[in-house]
Amino acid sequence: MTTTSIEQTRLGRTGLAVSRVCYGTGPIGHMPEVYGHGSSEELAYATVRAIFDGPSNFMDTSRNYGAGRSEERIGHVIRERGGIPSGFVLATKLDRDPDTNAFTADAMRRSLEKSLVALGVDRVGLLHIHDPEYAADLDEVTRPGGGIEELYKIRDEGLCGAIGLAAGRVDVMMPILERFDFDAMITHNRFTLVNRNAEAMIDYAAGKGIAVLNAAPFAGGVFAKGSAASPRYVYQEASDDMLRPVRAVEAICARHGVPPGAVALQFSMRDPRITSTICGVGRPEEVTGVAEWATWPVPAALWDEIAALPASSDDPEATRDYVAPS
Repeated sequence: MTTTSIEQTRLGRTGLAVSRVCYGTGPIGHMPEVYGHGSSEELAYATVRAIFDGPSNFMDTSRNYGAGRSEERIGHVIRERGGIPSGFVLATKLDRDPDTNAFTADAMRRSLEKSLVALGVDRVGLLHIHDPEYAADLDEVTRPGGGIEELYKIRDEGLCGAIGLAAGRVDVMMPILERFDFDAMITHNRFTLVNRNAEAMIDYAAGKGIAVLNAAPFAGGVFAKGSAASPRYVYQEASDDMLRPVRAVEAICARHGVPPGAVALQFSMRDPRITSTICGVGRPEEVTGVAEWATWPVPAALWDEIAALPASSDDPEATRDYVAPS
């Protein structure tokens, strides 16, 4: 199956054009506590080169991915190429202070400055405020002079083209989305083949004109690698009970001869509310594989069977034992 350019669309109300698939770079940051495996520098560099040479113009990273390693490894490739490819949209995030969990304006500014140095760029296309659920004091994020206000200032200074909110817990995100105006938002693991925890939030954001970026359609990798090869769900070791819904999807896909990864990705892509789907990749062949899955033929009968399966609306990460990257 040949890989062609992935269709682009406008990022919400902005002038940015982004591919319907975005490559996430958490895996290249060497985060075995999250993904169950690490990543060498050379493998990371090769993956970033494949993304820049690939069919998408959209890549997502974070200061928090591998305590800065993801950004540093991307920056290495940007420097060797003399800059970001023309028309490419690079997204990163403002992260809390790693020692205090502070989301003050100063902490956000320091996060940005470290990102720009690591990436070797003067600005980024899209900048999110990241994981406010882990704030030592959530008021630091939302109060006047706090983290979100600093994000607005950064955009006004021209250091990013658009701003967003990227987080996990819906109960934390919704009040922020209702109170503040963003160009985009990221939800992860909460709109997949087996979970719809973010359904109402996606509906709200899309209705407000916020570009919805749906991350982790493979539920932490299990739909990409298979439950037999990788019995993990949303970044944790999974019990048989946790994997039962995944295996039901796998059985349907097997009957139709379609890779579960293709179905998981297209489940997100075919939803008109979702602007782009973020797929984490850690190897060059995964860049190509994701692109192939984006256009893999999926019969209507398979979608009918998937629609008949029950899906959880609970928070899939409620039992996750979060370990900060180090």
